[in-house]
Amino acid sequence: MAKTSIIAWDVHSGFCEGGYVDEQGRERAAWHKPTGVTQLVEAMAQVPGVRKLIIEEGPLADWLWRNLSPHVDEMIVCDPHRNALISKDGEKSDRLDWRKLAALYRAGMVKSVHHTPTLGRSLFKQRVQLYHDRVGHRVSEALKIIWRVRRLGVFVKEKELADPKLRKAMLAQVSDAVALEDVQLLLEGYDQAASQVQKMRSRLIELARKEPMIENFRQIPGIDWIRAATFFVFVDTPFRFQSKQKLWKYLGIGLEGRQSGNGRVLLRSPWRCSRALKNVMLGAARSAIASKDNVFVRQYQRWIDEKGCSPLIARRNVARSQATVMWGMWKSGSEFDPDQVEKMLATAH
Repeated sequence: MAKTSIIAWDVHSGFCEGGYVDEQGRERAAWHKPTGVTQLVEAMAQVPGVRKLIIEEGPLADWLWRNLSPHVDEMIVCDPHRNALISKDGEKSDRLDWRKLAALYRAGMVKSVHHTPTLGRSLFKQRVQLYHDRVGHRVSEALKIIWRVRRLGVFVKEKELADPKLRKAMLAQVSDAVALEDVQLLLEGYDQAASQVQKMRSRLIELARKEPMIENFRQIPGIDWIRAATFFVFVDTPFRFQSKQKLWKYLGIGLEGRQSGNGRVLLRSPWRCSRALKNVMLGAARSAIASKDNVFVRQYQRWIDEKGCSPLIARRNVARSQATVMWGMWKSGSEFDPDQVEKMLATAH
């Protein structure tokens, strides 16, 4: 039976420190290589037996995953937040980090971070991330204007900045010439940000139309192109999750328990989650609830009327149901069936 060699790299943009250890943890080689696929593959080619490679999540991880994983038997990109040993225990230097990373792997203490194997899907995800970044930038530019004019006793909302007539009315209330120049400058930045959001939305929808499952997701009340695409690229594959509870935690709409000693277990929403995904799912629930009549509206009313839940908790439960339906549709390759979903929600609660 072939012996296992554990390879670890501490990755930087200019160089990589790495090496490998055997099954007993004994160091067999150490390398200092330029950060390049060819150089890293050549070093790992010298490693005998079953090769298992481990690196930490970072800006280069996605690129290295696609290019290095074919050259080893197993590759793990691990969560650096879980690797507190590397940054808090003993000395901290690049020549020590890869050894501690290998030790953490041998002890079973690393948490794997999912990476998509194809460049196309990775670029699709980056486009979704860029869209949400541009939306955040537009909101930031709007808030700068809102707070600037509020100091002058003028109260507006973002929708008034986007409407030419309402914007003109706002500017008419700014009487000081210096303040007016500042606001007009900020408005130029807002207009540019809003234009970028529109462009990115069109480009994102263009890519989303090529994915049949995204089209299926849009049959669900509250799910539009952006929400469907965001769920699709961040989850990447429904088979990542062994249960719907694990999916909910990843989406930021589940609960995790905390207990100290013999005290009671406290439940709370996960602190570490994808903020974009959480906003998308809660926004989808809000939109579905605001619709006139669908299975999720009825579920929302049952949670409030029969279970006595607050609107906030009822909305979160609707978001969970939507996520579960999308997850099930994806695994089975089926389309949205309101009658089947109605039966599922009735038996689940």
